Amino acid sequence: MAYKILLVDDETQIHTFIRISLNAEGFQYVGATSIASALATYHQDPPHLVILDLGLPDGDGIQLLHQIREMSKTPILILTARDQEEEKIRLLEAGANDYLSKPFGIKELMVRIKVLLRDLVATSEVEDILVCGPLKLQKSTNQVWLNEQNVFLTKKEFAFVAKLMAQPGKLIKRAELLSHIWGETHQHNTHYLRILVSQLRKKLNDSADKQDLIKTESGLGYRLTPQP
Repeated sequence: MAYKILLVDDETQIHTFIRISLNAEGFQYVGATSIASALATYHQDPPHLVILDLGLPDGDGIQLLHQIREMSKTPILILTARDQEEEKIRLLEAGANDYLSKPFGIKELMVRIKVLLRDLVATSEVEDILVCGPLKLQKSTNQVWLNEQNVFLTKKEFAFVAKLMAQPGKLIKRAELLSHIWGETHQHNTHYLRILVSQLRKKLNDSADKQDLIKTESGLGYRLTPQP
């Protein structure tokens, strides 16, 4: 499997030499030049690791760090020209996994990436497969089973189910689901969720009346309540 690395930086030169180096190491490069474009890319197809520069045209990169941390534990490596100890402590406390001061050597960057990915593999092997009642989900293959029978889900349906299965029984708010699946600009398009849940119920044999699997909390969100 080729690990996907999202590089968020507004310097073309940085993108060029990091892209070449990532490809040479067998990684899949994805680029973004702003907080907005990085979030859109992240929501569309989440990467395995983020390399994040702090000086971005539409804000401080730490804003993006906070937003990603609200959604996931994706490893984040900060590129920073700010070499003060207090700044580095602030970044680590905000959720960064590592940092590299500019200017930096590409070999050191690759080593740090590999260490973070090694830690990711070590901590996520068990989390790749989620089981909740009659439902089973495998993240790495985008597969879902209901009572041991494979169920084909679209990318957005899979994202919805995975989000609920990660925290079974917990209410997941509509805005969080809309942001996670469609992006920040769609937090008020609640009809998207109604259509998606209606399609899912048919595929999962979960009637709107009984709601044995997906419980709708009117005006609030959804929770997974599988029956034994």
